Amino acid sequence: MDENLSFEESLDKLEEIVNKLETGEVPLDDAIEEFKKAMDLVKICNDKLNAAEESIAKIVQDNDELIEFKPNE
Repeated sequence: MDENLSFEESLDKLEEIVNKLETGEVPLDDAIEEFKKAMDLVKICNDKLNAAEESIAKIVQDNDELIEFKPNE
């Protein structure tokens, strides 16, 4: 699996696999392969989320305070 995919690309591919498997029309051997791909994509998404969480925590820690987000300014 390509770990260089963005979080959004990984999530899109994961959704495609889930939709395909939900039809119930995938032969068992193919379903197992698709499930393996899905689990790899879950790991990629989880790793990217963890990295984002660590980055945010570091920013907050470096600033020693929470910065109020005001999108309309």
